[in-house]
Amino acid sequence: MSDNGFDHQKLSNRILLALGLGLVVGLALNLTVADVPWVRDYLIGGLFEVVGEIFIRFLSMLVVPLVFVSLIAGVSSLSDPKTLGRVGGKAVGLYLLTTGIAVTLAITSAIIVKPGEGASPDVIEEREIAAQPSFAEVLVEMVPRNPVEAMAQGDMLPIIVFAVLLGLAIATAGRAGERTRDFFADFNEVIMRLVGYVMMIAPYGVFSLIAVLGATTGWQTFLGVLQYVVLVFVMLILHAVVTYSILLKVFTGLSARTFFRKLRTVQAFAFSTASSGATIPVTLKTVEQRLGADNKVASFTVPLGATVNMDGTAIMQGIATGFIAQYYGIDLSLTQYLMVVLMVVMASVGAAGVPGVGLILLAGVLAAVGLPPEGIALILGVDRLLDMTRTAVNVTGDAAVTTIVAHSEGELNLAVYDDRNAGL
Repeated sequence: MSDNGFDHQKLSNRILLALGLGLVVGLALNLTVADVPWVRDYLIGGLFEVVGEIFIRFLSMLVVPLVFVSLIAGVSSLSDPKTLGRVGGKAVGLYLLTTGIAVTLAITSAIIVKPGEGASPDVIEEREIAAQPSFAEVLVEMVPRNPVEAMAQGDMLPIIVFAVLLGLAIATAGRAGERTRDFFADFNEVIMRLVGYVMMIAPYGVFSLIAVLGATTGWQTFLGVLQYVVLVFVMLILHAVVTYSILLKVFTGLSARTFFRKLRTVQAFAFSTASSGATIPVTLKTVEQRLGADNKVASFTVPLGATVNMDGTAIMQGIATGFIAQYYGIDLSLTQYLMVVLMVVMASVGAAGVPGVGLILLAGVLAAVGLPPEGIALILGVDRLLDMTRTAVNVTGDAAVTTIVAHSEGELNLAVYDDRNAGL
């Protein structure tokens, strides 16, 4: 049972079961009675569509409070003098660097492979996309004139900037800041519980969305979704194996093979729970006892990574944005892609390590670049399996950054790192 009040494993099984049942029901309806008026209007376009749309609205509902509260809680927690300084700067810088690399690789692969083009519907619905501002205007608009207005309109970049600034103010406000920080920490726990409640109804939303998808779309769309899944898997594995190996070699000179061999238990646990937060105890024990990082470093960088480091989520969001844009026949400009990179990197700071958060943040990314949020329905059914995989990538990044920072501070026991049996 997680600290959010629900069993991740049971939820995972229910979502996968709902995915399978929804696909079977949708395809059965598509091949038999999809053209019968009452089935089309009351079952597919009625019950299933309503339940699916309600679930999408629940996800959208959580975007602003989740990012705002968790960002303030995360940034203000850096106020502790023990967590500021060299170690904090190195850790945050590396986490943001790897996230930037991840989302850049993801968007580049989506542009090259174009997984959504094969899934495009026969007739593209004409959509009026508002003229996108220049990159200079985007930078200016990042600073909100009115934070409340930004929240009401769901403008994510101004919300993120305001939350970061407010978190820094809380961090330096003495005893008043401590009381405020405790309030937001408690508020963040409440929001996480709300996320848990929404994810508990996810199987019903997944079933309905996939049933509608199966009943109303052709085989080309399923082929496109399959291409999306394969592309995400490939990029997740590529980022985990190549990017982290290069960083370890460049910054420490240590063997990446040893690192990955000792991290298998952590990756397996992260995959099964789909929660970076739930994996913290296992990650912390492994980086200290198996990899040799001192507790003075690991006790800060591992929990921080569970909040800040969302490389796997960044890869999903980058590819999903390209996939959904291609599906709807919408060409995104370079400015919009840069906005996606910037939003994903900044929002990763506030992406709590619990299942389903990546989809909630994706809704905000889609809205920011003028893409229809209902496009999430295309990938929602397969996201649980991808969520488990990208969580394994996230915790791998947590351990890699911890190892690098500990080595740079002289707090990594090289004898323990090189000992294959250390910590067993």
